[in-house]
Amino acid sequence: MSLRIYNTLTKGKEEFRPREANKASIYVCGVTPYNYCHVGNARPYVVWDVFRRYLEYKGYEVHHVQNFTDVDDKILARAAEEDKRPAEVAGKFIEEYFADLDGLGVKRAHVYPKVTDHIPDIIRMVQGLLEKGYAYQVNGDIFYDVSQFKDYGKLSGRSLEELRAGARVEVDERKNNPMDFALWKKAKPGEISWNSPWGQGRPGWHIECSVMALKYLGENIDFHGGGVDLVFPHHENEIAQAEAFTGQTFVRYWLHNGFVNFSGEKMAKSLGNVVSIREARQQYSGMAVRLYLLSTHYRSPIDFDLEKLAAAQKGWERLQNAQEALEQVLGKTTEELPAPPQEELSERGQKLIKGAQEAQARFEEAMDDDFNTALAVGVLFDLTREINSFLRKPVASQEEKAVLVRARKIFQTISDVLGLVSATEVGDEEKLVDSLIQIIIEIRQKARQDKDYARADEIRDRLAQLGIVLEDAPQGVRYRRK
Repeated sequence: MSLRIYNTLTKGKEEFRPREANKASIYVCGVTPYNYCHVGNARPYVVWDVFRRYLEYKGYEVHHVQNFTDVDDKILARAAEEDKRPAEVAGKFIEEYFADLDGLGVKRAHVYPKVTDHIPDIIRMVQGLLEKGYAYQVNGDIFYDVSQFKDYGKLSGRSLEELRAGARVEVDERKNNPMDFALWKKAKPGEISWNSPWGQGRPGWHIECSVMALKYLGENIDFHGGGVDLVFPHHENEIAQAEAFTGQTFVRYWLHNGFVNFSGEKMAKSLGNVVSIREARQQYSGMAVRLYLLSTHYRSPIDFDLEKLAAAQKGWERLQNAQEALEQVLGKTTEELPAPPQEELSERGQKLIKGAQEAQARFEEAMDDDFNTALAVGVLFDLTREINSFLRKPVASQEEKAVLVRARKIFQTISDVLGLVSATEVGDEEKLVDSLIQIIIEIRQKARQDKDYARADEIRDRLAQLGIVLEDAPQGVRYRRK
């Protein structure tokens, strides 16, 4: 099955046909770094991380760009409040962004351009739009004239008249049209600014993404994404700017994720109803937050609920426990064993390999249908149950071991695309810890053999206090971390 995606521009699912064979270009709108990220902020970056991973799984060479809006009214206000330079405020919260998103397992984009590094590029585009008749100057401010772009409104699916009637726009008598928007803003006294042909000023919000997407990905890029709140006006204005400037289609596929709601409203700093990523991670693991965000289709809204986050924590622990159980039976090697003939397999071996192969097919079917991570997560848990059921009895033969190795590979492949559990290289320190725990387990087993149950229980309880849980299994005693 080919990858089909819901395109906000066409309001329907379309087969993905990349600009270049075997390559995929992605631009995702980034944060304005003036505060800590909350769970709602995290959603687009988690889902696009999975989209990128899946495209790479399908063999595409992906180029992923995500910007930082490092000059903005909110940054300026916080800088003034804290008596700091805007660059200090932005720099601090860019670092905090990376710390938060690293904790959710989000891979780094290939490029993170910042507005302040692209002022000359922005000025060139503004000049081009002026020369082409799509913009006009009023006392040092440059506005985009939406009436000159005949397709304005095509992303949101509304005409200019409908947009004007339904929009809340700041009254500005200097504009030709209430819907016109700023490309360049004249500097206010004491405000950070740059020199331009129109005097000191700074860029408008919308121009930055058009400029940086074109600079790093070129014309007619494959994917552009962000929250549904960016459809209008931000992405609508990006299209108007970029297509007026180049004369070419700006983006092939527009994808927008739903809100994370809290108490019935969009989670937003302006409403004060936010739960920061770091607050969530004080109670739950980053992987639990990630699983929570992926368990709903990206286009649907999510109602933030601590009980559901607690359930996601337990779900992730089940996945982690399955991974650790596999490692304790098979070791950490990823080497495949020769596939045994079907007739040589036990009934449970046949069941496991069939279940694993079906899981991979169902996973691809789910992801090929508009990146349905909710179904894909369900497939991963189904496979986890198959593996756990198989491990209830000892691995009785080399043939069964070969089957388990193949099932583990599929388990790791699916979980790695979802970014939940993956095979990792084990460092010397972790190997040492593993060896020490195994020695302690052997000491406890010897105490049990000697009927010194009090000593055995004490060892088990002391390990539990350190977050190490011992479990009796057919293959022997195994441990897992809480």
